[in-house]
Amino acid sequence: MSCREGLMSPQTETKANVGFKAAFRVTPQPGVPPEEAGAAVAAESSTGTWTTVWTDGLTSLDRYKGRCYHIEPVPGEADQYICYIAYPLDLFEEGSVTNMFTSIVGNIFGFKALRALRLEDLRIPPTYSKTFQGPPHGIQVERDKLNKYGRPLLGSCYECLRGGLDFTKDDENVNSQPFMRWRDRFVFCAEAIYKAQAETGEIKGHYLNATAGTCEIMLNSNVYFFIS
Repeated sequence: MSCREGLMSPQTETKANVGFKAAFRVTPQPGVPPEEAGAAVAAESSTGTWTTVWTDGLTSLDRYKGRCYHIEPVPGEADQYICYIAYPLDLFEEGSVTNMFTSIVGNIFGFKALRALRLEDLRIPPTYSKTFQGPPHGIQVERDKLNKYGRPLLGSCYECLRGGLDFTKDDENVNSQPFMRWRDRFVFCAEAIYKAQAETGEIKGHYLNATAGTCEIMLNSNVYFFIS
């Protein structure tokens, strides 16, 4: 999603009343208009990415985009603006504070279009907050499972597993959103892991993001992982 796609649309004001609303204090880099900076924050914290993703054509991004719907200057502060951004409910996994904050305040603070950024306020809709209820093992267990000791664990993508790395991992924004349920993702990851193990003769692993809205969901997913 380009930065301009993160700007407000005629429908955004209505959508902002039913989804998440975040207020960011934004200081753009010299020469960057506040509208572009606000749109960049909205894009980067929702569906934006630094490269072209072919799967964009398979998904209706309008349903998941963050939108900058209002910008106002900060009184008494030069080149600082409050950018109000609306996020749709479907962008986040139900009941997962980890997924919510990883998306909204994840990697946007190092964005090149900004000189400074601060989250000033976050409004969570009751529809989402009602899905929360209220967290598993250490590094030694991970080493035992992978049979890797005496060195740091190395992780990357599938092709690197064949080249000697030990595990792959879910992106931090990947939980069990409506468009990417954990059960489907587990099946595809397991297929890649078994293939890499057969080719290398080494034990490989994948770190699935198993955080969820309730302990029951997390336990059920762990049981599924164990018996599969």
